[in-house]
Amino acid sequence: MKQKKKKIVLRVIVGIGIALLIIIIVALVLFRNELRSLMSLKKVDDYGMYQMTYYGDYGFDDFLEIGAENDTDIEAFVTKRLLKGLPINLGVTGDGCTAFVVKNKNGDFLFGRNFDYLYAPSLQLYTAPNNGYASVSTVNLSFAGYSEDNLPSGSLFDDFLTLAAPFLPFDGMNEKGLAITVLAVPEAEVPYNPDKITLNTTTAIRLVLDKAATVEEAIELLKQYNIYFSGGIECHYLIADASGHSVIVEYVNQELCVVEAEDEYQIASNFIAYDGLNIGEGFTEFERYDKVQNAIEANNGILEAGQAVQLLADVGIFDGNIDKLQWSVLYNLTTGYGEIFANRKTNNIIGFNLDMDN
Repeated sequence: MKQKKKKIVLRVIVGIGIALLIIIIVALVLFRNELRSLMSLKKVDDYGMYQMTYYGDYGFDDFLEIGAENDTDIEAFVTKRLLKGLPINLGVTGDGCTAFVVKNKNGDFLFGRNFDYLYAPSLQLYTAPNNGYASVSTVNLSFAGYSEDNLPSGSLFDDFLTLAAPFLPFDGMNEKGLAITVLAVPEAEVPYNPDKITLNTTTAIRLVLDKAATVEEAIELLKQYNIYFSGGIECHYLIADASGHSVIVEYVNQELCVVEAEDEYQIASNFIAYDGLNIGEGFTEFERYDKVQNAIEANNGILEAGQAVQLLADVGIFDGNIDKLQWSVLYNLTTGYGEIFANRKTNNIIGFNLDMDN
């Protein structure tokens, strides 16, 4: 009798073990790309800077079919498509930022950008969609709910929200040498056509990185969609390509307006530049613009990578004793090489490379 009970218990244990094994195998098959992506996540700076490669399809073509009228719509799509039901609450950030496009002595075009705000962890994300261009972008992880007290820790549960990153880029460069970044401005009047799909601040960047090879293509793509700015923080975009063509895209009088470069370099700060309006936020936006322009002009319109990196560190914002420079990144639109660093820490510059097809 006892032996019979032992056999029954053994069969139950074996059955449970087989069932668990099947569940694990199914989970590994269903979530292999998500797990592979999360396993690639690594910290590159203790300030809260990470790198990750997203493997597989993140559903952006499907998103472009429906778009989003508000952040709740994006949260719903990302929750269902990427996070397997785990909810996300998009944070809203914006503040003073500076960006520029300039040549180096070899004729390569450099695209530099600062993100200045309160504490914001960052993620450098690599993507290679089947129906789009490979790119590297910088994601503000506070947009995904992370904070100084809640950072990715290496556990799958803590890191899971980073899978939303493809929908949250703040700047980036693709394999064609097309780069884009977003900067806050005091006002923007966007057009609205009920027959067009609507995108938000960051999914417009993803659109350009995935689908545009040139500035002209980027402008035409943006014209095909409505746009709203998350949290009511109005913005404009600096866009440049491997040919050196660059523009600032702004929304004025319910029109998409383009500010072409007047020189072989272009600078963007937190003011409306279209038609000489120069409407600023009343902070340091003009001072930072002038500082970048003076540095470029003093070098005869040319900056080497080291000079550009130091310039980014120099123009990052201090608000009293608070250092608001969260990350700085420099993209070489010709070679695909770049450098990124957190919180003005030029002693920990992380080099990276994107294979180019331009």
